[in-house]
Order: sequence, then structure tokens, then C-alpha cells
Amino acid sequence: MTLREAFGYGNTYLESRDIREPGLDAWHLLEYVTGKSRSDYYAHGEERLTPTQVIFYEKLLEKRGGRIPLQHLTGRQEFMGLSFRVNAEVLIPRQDTETLVEEALKILRPGMRVLDLCTGSGCILISLLALCPGMEGLGTDISPGALSVARENAAARGVKAEFRKSDMFARISGEPFDCIVANPPYIASRDIPGLMEEVREYEPRQALDGGEDGLRFYRILAKEAGSHLKSGGQMYLEIGCDQGESVPALLRSCGFSEVAVIRDLCGNDRVVKGTWIE
Repeated sequence: MTLREAFGYGNTYLESRDIREPGLDAWHLLEYVTGKSRSDYYAHGEERLTPTQVIFYEKLLEKRGGRIPLQHLTGRQEFMGLSFRVNAEVLIPRQDTETLVEEALKILRPGMRVLDLCTGSGCILISLLALCPGMEGLGTDISPGALSVARENAAARGVKAEFRKSDMFARISGEPFDCIVANPPYIASRDIPGLMEEVREYEPRQALDGGEDGLRFYRILAKEAGSHLKSGGQMYLEIGCDQGESVPALLRSCGFSEVAVIRDLCGNDRVVKGTWIE
């Protein structure tokens, strides 16, 4: 089987399994198996895969056709131009979340302290520290498995950050932070059965389930974040596209000022920011 034939086979197979982007996924799996870049493919499309590569590729296609996420098969996901290790312990980083990082970077400076709650893979905190060197960062999560992935990602990027097991603010103390960021679980419990199978069956439910109305963790953030922010410190929260009114209202009711909603590249409400003034 040549590279060209392998790609065509993978595209057709995944299309028959109703995968949303069959060609893209087939390409990523072929690249993962062979180590060939797109330029290699176009220049040497008649190069043949080894028998072992063919078997491996077909097995990966079968798994992807069974709705196992592409990122769980390759173990990687790109975010803010960086490559992050991911597995079933963490939420797969989404492009939508880059909006949060881009907004926070506008106010961050070397010497600041940043707290990332519900850190998961660590992609938010690690991106901030990589793109604005000289800051101090703490990432927390309730999941030991997620924290292990985050530490691995930080080490791979050469980023110095502390990762600590904590249920929200339970184990946060000491000097207040200049900035708090979070992408908390925000899907209403009743809506989880209707999610895509890749998300519903393979991503950690505790990283998705925001309680009865999806606002459980925002209530905690709104009530407790001020105790951990310097006066003038800011908080940036990713939200669901239907939470552009409810989450800002929570922040305002708990004393945050300059509350605003930022939209993502698709025009959806995606980030809420607020300033804490004592």
C-alpha cells in the first residue's frame, strides 16, 4: 500500500463510519504511523508503507471509526502553537479555549502570579507561562491523573509551574494572585447524554459536568476568587456559549467590577472577565 493509497483508503473508511472530518483524521493517523509530512506525501506519494505500518494504520482507523477520539490515538493535541500530551484523564484542549489565553496575555507581565483552576492537561497555564516568561504559576485539579499529565506537559515545554491536587480553592492559601484563569466544567448534567459520542464516552465526565444548571463551579469562583486575588487582580473564565448572561451576573453579584464577555472566532460568547477591587 502506497502513501497515496493509504490516505484514500483511510478517508473512505472513516467517511463510511460518519466521522465528521474523515480526510483530516485519516491524514493525521497516517502521519502518526509513518512520520511523513505533507510535503513528503506530495513528493513521494508512491512510497510504500511497511507491512507493520499498514496493520497499525488499519487498527487505528478501526478505533477512530469506533469513535475513540483522534487525540487519544495519537496522544497529542496542538494548542496555542504548542503540542500537548493528552489521554483519557484530561479534557482535550479546544481551539475555543485559546480565546481565554489570548485575553489573559493582554494584562499579564513578568513577575505576576497566576492561578489556573481545573487545569486538566495544563494547556492554559503552560501556554501563559511559555508566552509570557518570568511569571509564577500554580495549577490545580481534583484529578491525580490530570495532574500527572499537566506535570509531564510542563516538563516537556521547560516551563516551571507547580501543580497541586485541590478541589477548587480548598488547598489554596498564602499570597494572593494577580490573575485567576479557569475552564471549569460547564455543561448541565442533563445535556451530557446528548453530547457527541467521542466526548460523552471518552472524555472525563468530571471535566464536563457543571451540575444541574451548568453553573456549579462558577458560583464557587464568583464567591471565593476575591479572597485569592490582589486588589485590581483579574479573573478570566471560559463559559458555554449560552452562559454569557448568567456568569457575568454571578460575578457582579459577588463584587467583581469591569465584568465583560469576549466572543471567540466563531462569534460565540466564550470568556468572561472581571476585576476584583477591595
